Amino acid sequence: MTFAEEPADILARLRELREGDAPTHGGHVLSYVYDPGLAELDELAADAARLMQPVNGLDPTTFGSVAALERDLLGFVRGLLHGDSDVVGTVTTGGTESCLLAVKTARDAWVAAGGTGQPRLVMPVTAHAAFQKAAHYFGLVLDLVPVSAEGVVSASAIEERLGDDVALVVVSAPSYPTATLDPVAEVAALTSARGIPLHVDACIGGLVLPFWPGLPAWDFAVPGVTSVSADLHKYGYAPKGVSVLLQRGRDRQRMQYFATTRWPGYPVVNPTILGSKSAGPLAAAWAITHALGVEGFQALADSTRRSTAAIVEAVDAIEGLRVVGTPTGPLLAVAADPAVSAERQVDPHHWADAARGLGFVLQLQPASSGIPSTTHLTITPVTESVLPDLLGVLTTAADAVRGIPHVDPTAALGQLPPLTGPLDSDTAAAILAGFGIGAGGALPDTLAPLLAIIEVTPPPLAERLLTELLARLIEPHE
Repeated sequence: MTFAEEPADILARLRELREGDAPTHGGHVLSYVYDPGLAELDELAADAARLMQPVNGLDPTTFGSVAALERDLLGFVRGLLHGDSDVVGTVTTGGTESCLLAVKTARDAWVAAGGTGQPRLVMPVTAHAAFQKAAHYFGLVLDLVPVSAEGVVSASAIEERLGDDVALVVVSAPSYPTATLDPVAEVAALTSARGIPLHVDACIGGLVLPFWPGLPAWDFAVPGVTSVSADLHKYGYAPKGVSVLLQRGRDRQRMQYFATTRWPGYPVVNPTILGSKSAGPLAAAWAITHALGVEGFQALADSTRRSTAAIVEAVDAIEGLRVVGTPTGPLLAVAADPAVSAERQVDPHHWADAARGLGFVLQLQPASSGIPSTTHLTITPVTESVLPDLLGVLTTAADAVRGIPHVDPTAALGQLPPLTGPLDSDTAAAILAGFGIGAGGALPDTLAPLLAIIEVTPPPLAERLLTELLARLIEPHE
């Protein structure tokens, strides 16, 4: 047949678009991407995904390869997380889906056990936002437990929130904002004594913390841990999106499913939110686990551990910055050091913008819930290959912005029109334009001003403006 456009031209245009992206390989982006630094592993994952490209992961009775790959992958992760034969699970399309399903299961189990009214979801404010989405989607009351300025939650603070209406408690291993390993065993003792399920969100840590030395028990080795989520597209090095949700007890796990025969089509039995789905990421994750094995994962974890230690040491040596708390695993948050005078402090958001200008992308995090403004760094195995350059940039960027105060958004906020009700899209776009963000959705060159606005804007308004910003990024051009 004759194509509307030549395939070679289409791919050339796609390559041109990709050139505008942040680099996904090479260690210059310290969030979102998890580069093992092994080109042959990437090729293996791509080849495995290509072999499964036509397969619909919806129905393992039609495509038996899906069941075989999922069974094998679940067994591998279950072994890493100290699960016994009573621990069963599902491969999902990402951490958000794993979190959603953990909450959905807990809600349904709570109702089945006689719960009435609206159940509560109890978790530290540092638990991943996907659980807030789950509470919103599935009708649970979100009960957020405060943490210290270092991101630490106490088991006693969680205990104060426990009651018969709690369907699930969530803790993190570790939390994303501050890399804090929550007190899993202490919380599990409290929840199990009351018959309340406990989910450990190890989406970021699940494939690396098993190889991190000196940690207290945090997974299924802890009695009372009901479920664990772990992403294969993070430290499992698979392409997005593939994650695992493991649950203790078959009867409980079956409540995760949706099944119906009440329509004239084929029987629908879905363990996940999606029906039809690609089997490519599943195959890629399966291939990578077989290629690396336990020893390979250990070697990559050791690389990230060396790099993380070097970065922590380097940040500690930079006047005006500090590492927040005691990070666990290959990630950390950096804040201004209040122990030095204001003229010697380094604002973490200006620091991140300066580092971006020097070729390394760090992630800005707004001040929230008593935790100060921070910059997040995720360390991967490839970081070791660029470590000297990265450490030099972290120091140079700090020197360039030392003493520059945190952005004061007062003037920008003073331009806000009177707000008396919900914003329509045009008004929201106009407010963004007033903040220096184009009505077409263009992002500013530096992000510190945008983060400062988010920090002082009431959350409903900030969320509405960010929704408008992201929505307009993908609207078709006229």
